[in-house]
Formats: sequence, structure tokens, C-alpha cells
Amino acid sequence: MSDPAPVAPAGHHHRVHVVGLDGKASSHQVTLPLAFSQTVRPDLIRRAVVATQSHRRQPYGTTPTAGLRHSTQWSGKGKGVARTPRLMDSMRGAQAPNTVGGRPAHPPRVDRIWTKKINRKEARLAFASALAATREATWVSARGHTVPDGLHLPLVLEDPLEKVATTAEARALLERLQLWDDVTRAREGTTLKSGRARRRGRGRRVPRSVLVVTSQPNRALGFRNLSGVEVVPAQRLATEDLAPGGDPARLTIFSHAGLESLRTRLGEASA
Repeated sequence: MSDPAPVAPAGHHHRVHVVGLDGKASSHQVTLPLAFSQTVRPDLIRRAVVATQSHRRQPYGTTPTAGLRHSTQWSGKGKGVARTPRLMDSMRGAQAPNTVGGRPAHPPRVDRIWTKKINRKEARLAFASALAATREATWVSARGHTVPDGLHLPLVLEDPLEKVATTAEARALLERLQLWDDVTRAREGTTLKSGRARRRGRGRRVPRSVLVVTSQPNRALGFRNLSGVEVVPAQRLATEDLAPGGDPARLTIFSHAGLESLRTRLGEASA
């Protein structure tokens, strides 16, 4: 993905209109937290996401005795043969890395540390930068989302959004917001992996679509069954949710209560 030009910090709070469930913007405006005015730092966002992903990586390695479970002998020097260990009473090589069934030369070890560290201030700045990227339609389009013309981001909807309990209601709402095409893009872009991934429960790759941010868990349950759509409470919102794979500017919908919960999490007073 080619990165658009960096967005300079505005230094003040931005305001957006609260959108009703009918898809029309109301006269009520809400002030966004100051984090939405930060400079978009794709390098910092990717670093934070990679650090998060590294914490989920499971260490792996070979058995310490792999390739060494043989009774071998060495004929010694000066016999005109290689110094490779041989099976007892045989000329077949064993144990050495250059033999069939021998030990691996440089195997993976379970004590290897895969986790990557990131400074606390950098992680907070990456989160604020990921929030700021959701406000820029050019960044959202560059990420691959289908964004209708003239749409002001991020979308802040009235609190009845959190009461959407069925998939039919969620689809009708996204159609009124002209965002259903992005869900269709994610559904049609779903692919099946080849190889062992299918047998291990990760054989389906689904592109990411709309992210719905609520005030509490178990809200807006009607969106859960839509392809690529995720519902995350504001207190558990992470940089990886806003920038899956390290690519910033995910198409995001906030409920008004979810935005206020996020404001409390960021330590700002209610506007």
C-alpha cells in the first residue's frame, strides 16, 4: 500500500456530526478526542502491531535428542574412511548432520525469545496515530476500503447502534450508511489457504472490513456475523484493531457512548 502524504497535527479538537440510524447527519456535533489530531506515523503503527503480534507467537523447537537415538561407533583415524559415526557393526552413517536421519545442524530452539518490546510512550503514540488515521478518507481508501464520496470520518452514530441485535438490522444500517459495498468486498475477497493451514483451523483468509466500537462488551451483536466486520469495546480497543497487519486507517464506526468511553480511557474530560 502506498502511503499518502503525512497529515500534520491540527493542534485542536475536531468536531463531527452525530449520524442517526437513518443514515442522515443530525445537527448535534461532538468533539473528538485530541488523539484524532495527531500526526499519522505509519512506521510507529507498524512497530506497535508487530510487537503485539510477537507476543502471540508460540515458541517451537526440535526434541533435544532428535537424531541422536542410535548406538554408534567410530573406527578412528587412519582407516581411509570418513570420520562420520557409524551404526554398530555397520558402515551406515548416523548422528552426524550430513547423514540421513542424523541430528539437525542448527535446529530451532524453544528457548528462543520471539517477543519484541516497545516503549510505553511509543505504544501510546502509535495508538493515537492509528486513531488519527481513521479520520482521513484518503488513508482509508488507500488501505483498500470502499468509501462513498463525501463521507466524513470517523462515523459517530447514535447510541441505539449498540442495540442492533440481528444481522438483518446490521445490514440495513450499513446499506443506509452506504458502507455495505465494503462488506461485500470482504466477502468476495475471502480465500481458502492451501496446505496444512486448513487442518489447523486457520484455512480461511477474510479481508478486514468495518470496525464497530461500542461502550461495553456484548453490544451491537448483529454485526458479528458479517464478513470482515468486528465489534470491539472502547476499553479493549487496540492499535492492531485500528490498523490490522500494521496498515493504518481502518474504516471505523463509533457509537456516541463508545466515543465517550474512549475519551475517558484517554484521560480527557467530557466535551
